[in-house]
Amino acid sequence: MKKYKEITDFIRELYNEPNGFIPLHVPVFNGNEKEYLNECIDTTFVSSVGKFVDRIEKDIAEYTGSKYAVATVNGTAALHIALLLAGVKPGDEVLTQPLTFIATANAIIHANATPIFLDVDKDTMGLSPEALENFLKTNTKWDPSINQQINKSTLRPISACVPMHTFGHSCRIDEIVEICDKYGIPVVEDSAESIGSTYRGKMTGTFGKLGIYSFNGNKTMTCGGGGIIVTDDENLAKKAKYITTTAKIPHKWEYRHDMIGYNYRMPNINAALACAQLEQLDGFITNKRETAEKYRNFFSSLNPTPLSSNLEFFVEPKNSYSNYWLNAVILKDRTERDEFLKYTNENGVMTRPIWALMNKLEMFNDCQTDDLKNALWLEDRVVNIPSSVRI
Repeated sequence: MKKYKEITDFIRELYNEPNGFIPLHVPVFNGNEKEYLNECIDTTFVSSVGKFVDRIEKDIAEYTGSKYAVATVNGTAALHIALLLAGVKPGDEVLTQPLTFIATANAIIHANATPIFLDVDKDTMGLSPEALENFLKTNTKWDPSINQQINKSTLRPISACVPMHTFGHSCRIDEIVEICDKYGIPVVEDSAESIGSTYRGKMTGTFGKLGIYSFNGNKTMTCGGGGIIVTDDENLAKKAKYITTTAKIPHKWEYRHDMIGYNYRMPNINAALACAQLEQLDGFITNKRETAEKYRNFFSSLNPTPLSSNLEFFVEPKNSYSNYWLNAVILKDRTERDEFLKYTNENGVMTRPIWALMNKLEMFNDCQTDDLKNALWLEDRVVNIPSSVRI
């Protein structure tokens, strides 16, 4: 317990909060948020039409190096639509990882498909290229009648792969895309947590056919809710805009629709917040990387004890530049993890375990998996610690 106290004392010093509650991650509004929100109110353009919606789409495209961006009401909606645009149809299967927030798996179900959960790498906590290729070699075959890879056991098409960049750290996305290209499977990047992170100098979210980001209230940049789809494909971008705005045929007064669409539009008032946050994003990331470096130095300098030798701060993977959305430590085992969680939370410092594996949830426990050995190992050990931008 002495070392747990040392850790909580350091976190309190880091966030200049000697006595009060320290949350896991809170937003910072130090820019033009109020000015832009007031402009929305003054002009009455607070809903799904307005200049800030157009602006955030343009600004995110420029920031990420994508040709096109389409704003949505949240990241889950963005991923749902991205899967449909990638060609996922009812009854299909989608490859993804079990170590992720539930929105990844939910979006696959929203597309009326079934997830297949494959193992992650320990050093990225994201989808393992080796696990992906091994599954495709062993469990799938090419069906020339539909020009798709199919699952040998279910005979269902595998129509997409969704890797997720965990806590803002990039997976080995270039290898994943290369493998999927070989098997004719489009990649949809779940970059909900990794806005501003890069891999080999290229923004996460821009390697696959489509990528998505989330602007939820706890993300590195936020607009309360909100998400966005990015792609270099003009036709996919136009279709994304069309079906996320109820698939209404353009007309000055008539309401006619020619396909099933979704009311997934980002309101202008949320887009106003997003524009102001994006203006500050690089500063946020610099601040968060400085915090991560302070954590790294602290944990590496703990006095040698049984605890410190079994507690490791998770650093960005090789070839990555991470936004460090949520900092993480890896403990010896589930027992020590639970002891650490109990002590920190009871002493006013919010920490939380990594997500329960998706295949362990009731809704997904019949889904196909591989051995998931790394995901199981991480599930027992990973804890997130306070990661807000420090003021």
